[in-house]
Amino acid sequence: MKRRFTIFVWLSVALGAVQPALAADIWPARPIRMIVAYPPGGGTDQVGRLMADQLTQPLGQNVILDNRGGATGNIGTELAARAVPDGYTLLMGNVAPNAVNVSLFKKLGFDPVKDFSPISLVAVTPNILVAHPSLAVKSVKELLSLAKAKPGTLNFPSAGVGSSSHLAGELLKSLAKIDMVHVPFKGGGPALVAMISGEVQIMFATMPAAMPHVKSGKARPIAVTTAKRSLAMPELPTIAEAGVTGYEASTWYGLLAPAKTPKAIIDRLHAETVKILAGPARQRLEVQGFEPIGGTPAEFSAYIKSEIVKWAKVIKDANIPAE
Repeated sequence: MKRRFTIFVWLSVALGAVQPALAADIWPARPIRMIVAYPPGGGTDQVGRLMADQLTQPLGQNVILDNRGGATGNIGTELAARAVPDGYTLLMGNVAPNAVNVSLFKKLGFDPVKDFSPISLVAVTPNILVAHPSLAVKSVKELLSLAKAKPGTLNFPSAGVGSSSHLAGELLKSLAKIDMVHVPFKGGGPALVAMISGEVQIMFATMPAAMPHVKSGKARPIAVTTAKRSLAMPELPTIAEAGVTGYEASTWYGLLAPAKTPKAIIDRLHAETVKILAGPARQRLEVQGFEPIGGTPAEFSAYIKSEIVKWAKVIKDANIPAE
């Protein structure tokens, strides 16, 4: 009897060990859910919808978008972190919940590093530093000179405390040693309206949102926040090349799975993502103001860790209180 029990235990262990491999071999056998931790219409939703649509054909199963907005992306991200790691739940991640929020919230229901298996950094969106036409600055150098000559008089709005438009401004304040006043709004739209109306002087706006106002002359483009010049506006310098060494702030989007998802599934999803970003979908993203990336899981993992460290320092230096 004891011998039979021992054999049963060993068989159970053996079967448990091969089960993930077997699951990976037949994956996907049913539709896949891709969680977007924001409401429909935003940048994460746009990238998520395109990737879900593009992954459906090569995987042979529908990839269905599941919008779970709330708490600055924390609700949907936590849902993804707690999902079964079988390849049937994915997350279109974003810089806020996957890198920034760990320093903004006292308690998170997930660990942005330990609870996820990175697949690929999909795209970044440059923020563009724009100024109201009435402000007598046309370059980063002129802006910094004005800010140093009149500390505390320049106002910049944001989509809210901890948003990319807020932290981009705080990073410039920290690196350039200038004093500007942050004015938070309940969303990027109202913040941009405030800048266009002259209520505030400058803004670190997302490229897709700012472009129409730049073209109409209601906003003067100064520079982009990314490490490299934007494909959409290559004539604009980066803030770094304009003199603020080390400056780089992007809104990024990346594909992740719950931690412990079988490596074979991660590898397959990465391979398909790279193919998609090298095909016609690349132009579709670029037209919308996104810059496709498509790096390896290891590169994406390292990038997330570096972003967590960077924004933690910015948040600490700016004395932004944790919620």
